[in-house]
Amino acid sequence: MNPDMNPDVNPDVNPVIVVHGGGASKISKDRKERVRQGIMKAAQAGYKILTEGGSAVDAVEGAVTILEDHPEFNAGCGSVLNANGDVEMDASIMNGKDLSAGAVSAVRCIANPIKLARLVMEKTTHCFLTDQGAAKFAAAMGVPTIPKEQLVTERNIKRLEKEKHEKGAPNSDCQKNLGTVGAVALDCKGNVAYATSTGGIVNKMVGRVGDTPCIGSGGYADNDIGAISTTGHGESILKVNLARLTLFQVEQGKTLEEAADMSLGYMKSKLKGLGGVILVSKAGDWAVRWTSASMPWAAAKDGKLHSGIDLEETSVTDLP
Repeated sequence: MNPDMNPDVNPDVNPVIVVHGGGASKISKDRKERVRQGIMKAAQAGYKILTEGGSAVDAVEGAVTILEDHPEFNAGCGSVLNANGDVEMDASIMNGKDLSAGAVSAVRCIANPIKLARLVMEKTTHCFLTDQGAAKFAAAMGVPTIPKEQLVTERNIKRLEKEKHEKGAPNSDCQKNLGTVGAVALDCKGNVAYATSTGGIVNKMVGRVGDTPCIGSGGYADNDIGAISTTGHGESILKVNLARLTLFQVEQGKTLEEAADMSLGYMKSKLKGLGGVILVSKAGDWAVRWTSASMPWAAAKDGKLHSGIDLEETSVTDLP
C-alpha cells in the first residue's frame, strides 16, 4: 500500500511489532533453537501484516495465532494440563483506538483462543466470555472444535506427572509457571493493540483463571499511551494489575524501560512474583523487560528483526 494514496496513513509512523513466548525459569538447550525460530516466525508474520497496511489488531492476532499453533509454547496446542489432565485456555485482545477488548477463559477444544477473543470484541457487546458460554458463542460463530487430544503434547503429559509427583498440589512456585504468549503492535495509522494467550499453569485447579484474559493485567492498549502484553506468575500479575500499572508509569513520563522495571520490581518486592513485559509506545519506541530467568522475544521495526531469550543476549538480522 502506498502511503501517498491513503489519507489515513501517517507517514511519520513506522510500524512496529514485539512478541514474547513467555517468561521461563530455564529453557533447555534442545528446545532453545525451536523456541527462537518460533518467536522470530511470529514477529515476521505480524510485521508483514503491518507493512502491507494491515491493522495493529490484525498483526497481534496473526502473531499470537502462530505461537498458539506451535507446540513449544504454552498456548493453543502447547498448553499445559490442569489437575484433570485437560487443556483449559485463556486469551485477550484489545484495540487502543477505541479501547474495545475481547477475552475468553477456560475454553477447551479450539485451536486458537485469540481468534475467539477477537470475535468477542467485534461481534458482541461484551468484553469477556467464559467456559460454556464461550463454547456456545464459538459454535454460533462457526469456530470449529477439535478433539482435545490434538491440544495435548507428550511433553505436557510428562510435566503434569512430574508436578503431581513432586507436589501433589497446584504449584505455587512463582518461578515455574510463567508460560504465556503475547504481542503488541503499532500500525501505520498510529493505532496500537495487544494480544495475550495461555494454557495457564501446570496442575492448576479446574476452572482456574490467571491474568492473561484480564484487561489491565494480561495486557492493555491505548493509542494515547501505547500497548503492553505481560507474562509471568498469573496470580501476582492480577494482584498488581501489571499491564495498566506499567502504562500508568509511562503516562507519568517514565521511559518504557523505567516503567517496566518499576512495575516488575514492585511485583517482585511485594509478592515475590516474577514475570516479563513487552511494550510499544504511541511514538513507536519498544521495550522488552523481565525478572524471570529468561523470556523469548522478538521485535520487528524498520526492516530489522531483533530477538533474544536470555538477558544480555540480542541478535539483529535484516528482514527479507
